[in-house]
Amino acid sequence: MSGDRHRRIFAFEADFSGDLRCIPMAVRRKLDLAGVKLKLAHWHGLSEAERRDLLAWPDSPHELERLHSWLLARSAELPQGPARAIDPLHNAAWLRGGAIPDVLLESCRQLGVNLRAERWSQLDELERFALVKLCHPGHEHRNLPRALEEFDLKS
Repeated sequence: MSGDRHRRIFAFEADFSGDLRCIPMAVRRKLDLAGVKLKLAHWHGLSEAERRDLLAWPDSPHELERLHSWLLARSAELPQGPARAIDPLHNAAWLRGGAIPDVLLESCRQLGVNLRAERWSQLDELERFALVKLCHPGHEHRNLPRALEEFDLKS
């Protein structure tokens, strides 16, 4: 992604975007690409300025490596202990505009939304990431309908 698109906060995140009390999708995407499992407790341990810096952090491969190193070092200073290094996601379905992940198709079916491959491929990477994250087990699904509407996918 380029420009400010990787830094944006979606409208469906507006309830908590003012103070960045939850981790925005744009940051969560960078964490997955950088290979860092950051808990909400870690996020809360960062200053608001640091959280804003993470939102604005570029997402080039070099910058993602820097992000990985910085977050592991910074989180080690927090009472929660260091964030966990994970394998960076380089082959996730949301990185490509090809086949729609089954978990997303099923979630859309349950909501009465027919998500077509053509429309999926037209979404940008951050939009695809958000949809996949919002329908995974263990995640509150209340924002999925809001995201589908925001991305003009409700039909």
